[in-house]
Amino acid sequence: MMTDGYSSKISEIEIANLLSLNPDTDPESRASSSNVQAPKPAAVLVPLIYDPPNAKNPGWQILYTRRTDSVQDHKGQVSFPGGRADPGDNYPTGTALREAYEEIGLRPSDVRILGQMPPFLTITNYLVTPVIGVIPWPYNLTIQPNEVSRVFTIPMDWMAKAENYEIKQRKFPPSAQIPPQFQNIQVIYYRQYDGELLWGITAEVTLRFLRLLKLAI
Repeated sequence: MMTDGYSSKISEIEIANLLSLNPDTDPESRASSSNVQAPKPAAVLVPLIYDPPNAKNPGWQILYTRRTDSVQDHKGQVSFPGGRADPGDNYPTGTALREAYEEIGLRPSDVRILGQMPPFLTITNYLVTPVIGVIPWPYNLTIQPNEVSRVFTIPMDWMAKAENYEIKQRKFPPSAQIPPQFQNIQVIYYRQYDGELLWGITAEVTLRFLRLLKLAI
C-alpha cells in the first residue's frame, strides 16, 4: 500500500524507463480479435504535471478534460485529449499532440514526451495508444468550447488508493451490436473527485499507468 506523496519520489527518467520496459508485445492480436474489421488507429495524450514537495498536493498529477454534451461520442464524460489518427500524423505521438493542441491549446513544443503505453482496443473498434508527456504548470490553456467543457487535474496518489476505485462486471445482452469479447467485461469506476466521475477506458488507462509505476496494485 502506497502512502500520500509517494509519487513525488518518482522522476521523469524513472517514468520513461518504466514505459520503455513495457512495450506492446502483440498489437496485431488486438487488432484481429475484433472479428469485424481492422480497428481505427487513435491516440490520447496523458498529460502529467509535477507539483513540488511544498505544494498543496505534492507529487504527480494527471490532467483530464470533460467533454461537452454536444460532441458526437462520449457526451459529458471525463477523457484525455485525443482522437482518431489523421493521414500525415506521426502516429501515435503526432496524433496525441495534434489533438491536445486542437482541444485545449497545448502547444506540442511544450510537451516533454516520456513514452507510450500498449494500445487499447475499445468497444467502438478504435485502437487507442496512450502517449505520456509532461507539461508545464500553470499553463494558459485555450479550450475548444464545442468539445471541452472543463479541464482539471487529479493527484496520482489519490487515484492509486484502492478505496478510491472499484471494478464492476458489465454484461451486454446478445442483441447488442458489439464484438463478442466486449459482451462481458470489467469496468473501472473511480469515486467522484472535485465533482468529476472517472470511469471506463479513461479509468483503465489511468489505473494501468499507475500499476506500471508500481503506485497501485
